[in-house]
Amino acid sequence: MDCAASGRVVLVGAGPGDPELITRRGLRWLQRAEVVVYDQLVSPALLDEAPPDALRVFAGKSAGNHCMPQAAIDALLVRHALAGRLVVRLKGGDSFVFGRGGEEARACIAAGVPFDVVPGVTSAVAVPAAAGIPVTHRGVASSFAVVTGHEDPDKPGGHVDWEGLAGAVDTIVVLMGTAALPEIVRRLLAAGCELATPAAVICRGTTDAEEVVTGTLADIAHRAAHLSPPCTIVIGEVVRLRWMRRGADVETAQRAEGKRGGRFSRIAAAPSRTSWSMNVSISSAMD
Repeated sequence: MDCAASGRVVLVGAGPGDPELITRRGLRWLQRAEVVVYDQLVSPALLDEAPPDALRVFAGKSAGNHCMPQAAIDALLVRHALAGRLVVRLKGGDSFVFGRGGEEARACIAAGVPFDVVPGVTSAVAVPAAAGIPVTHRGVASSFAVVTGHEDPDKPGGHVDWEGLAGAVDTIVVLMGTAALPEIVRRLLAAGCELATPAAVICRGTTDAEEVVTGTLADIAHRAAHLSPPCTIVIGEVVRLRWMRRGADVETAQRAEGKRGGRFSRIAAAPSRTSWSMNVSISSAMD
């Protein structure tokens, strides 16, 4: 933050959804921005942190709907920086995890524009954690892979090697895979994954609108069919470890545990949306 602010681009990861999960450095850059170029996963509350007179430019993308081509975004960043402005490129999650941060950095280099990188909290890890699912756990999962469910059809070398992933890692986290979930399940089953493999789909994770659906590869596509992006998909035994937030989820789990005579312990509440109760038995969705 000591370097000259004018005439540069700062690639800032905004975090997974909850505006409080942006980093302190990212927030400080945002509060100084003259131009903010943001995507559709950025919380409106974060945009309010930019100076009132800052230019705000929406450059969001979704499957089949790109309001601004990537080349135009690159050119926009460069143009404003060359005009002497401080440009904050605000991206959901981390800019370099399926966020095209690398392309934007290369555009700055090619144009001779100074740029900085502020890493963000990636939804690949944060969203499962906030929903009560650790992507690794001692004795259960010692490896995980993060893959995209929505690939560039022109990418050389083909698509995600689902068959290879099926036996290579303990946990698979899929971003941008909502529409492709039935095909992902089909590929994993064809590669030898068991129907009983636990799976979860987390919609709008870390936000007040979060919805979590759990199941197995046998039924997760059907259970989660009503969800719309953004979703984070988690596949693997770690889903069985899911603990639940206080509130409706906990009350439902307690009723279920009471009927089954199972165990249910509580962790002391904390003053945040992520205060937890632990469901120490396997969810009924995976019985």
